[in-house]
Amino acid sequence: MAEMPAARDASPAEWDAATYHRVSAPQVRWGTALLGRVELRGDEVAVDAGCGTGRLTEQLLSRLPGGRVVGVDRSLAMAAGARHHLRAAGDRFTAIQADLCHLPLADAIVDLVFSTATFHWIRDHQRLFDEVARVLRRGGRLVAQCGGAGNIERVHGWARDAMLLPAFAPSFTNWEDPWEFSSAEECARRLAAAGLCVEHTGLHQEPTIVEGQQEFAEFVRTVVLRPFLVHLRSEALADEFVVTVTRRAATADPPWSLDYVRLTMVAVKP
Repeated sequence: MAEMPAARDASPAEWDAATYHRVSAPQVRWGTALLGRVELRGDEVAVDAGCGTGRLTEQLLSRLPGGRVVGVDRSLAMAAGARHHLRAAGDRFTAIQADLCHLPLADAIVDLVFSTATFHWIRDHQRLFDEVARVLRRGGRLVAQCGGAGNIERVHGWARDAMLLPAFAPSFTNWEDPWEFSSAEECARRLAAAGLCVEHTGLHQEPTIVEGQQEFAEFVRTVVLRPFLVHLRSEALADEFVVTVTRRAATADPPWSLDYVRLTMVAVKP
């Protein structure tokens, strides 16, 4: 695996791309299974919505020998990581740093919008699906998976308990949840409201065990707890917050487990 350029930022939009590239095996596993169910001719124009550092985008490109992929990510570090990871693809791949609700693409130019582990980071799903419908050609498809209703409720519960502790509480006076974990029914309603024909929406559980205390702490710091940590006023407080949640994970059955729930959606533009 190519080494990713290091980049960190305290803003909620930014990610530690180098670490995410290394620890994102669960997200890649889910996305690989989803992509394996997508039928492709091989010459489509596709958007990888929330491309991250390009690990799944690489697989999508391999399925499109005569096509091309536009990778879009809100994080500048992630887009740069994808550009670096897929530099050998040449002009078959373009990485763009952009908001998925405001895609810098013309109307009706895309055959496929593919996404995994991203849409739950966007609060306004109706605006998101309206934008997906705008860029899709007739017959174009949305195939996506993200966190759904009930996603990592236990881990977020541990984090909310930690937020109330005296050391952390002053940092969270203006806290708002940054996620949208919707039901399959609500997802289908929003897709239909965007003018898309819904083929499938569904929830399934993906319980995930991270091997060991250090590995769990690194994973949740990079992925699950990132929105909490950017609110904290120092790196020392962020470290202590991760330790506090990790201690709770040690008592879970089984230890170091993450209670992921995935929402899968497939829709077509008529």
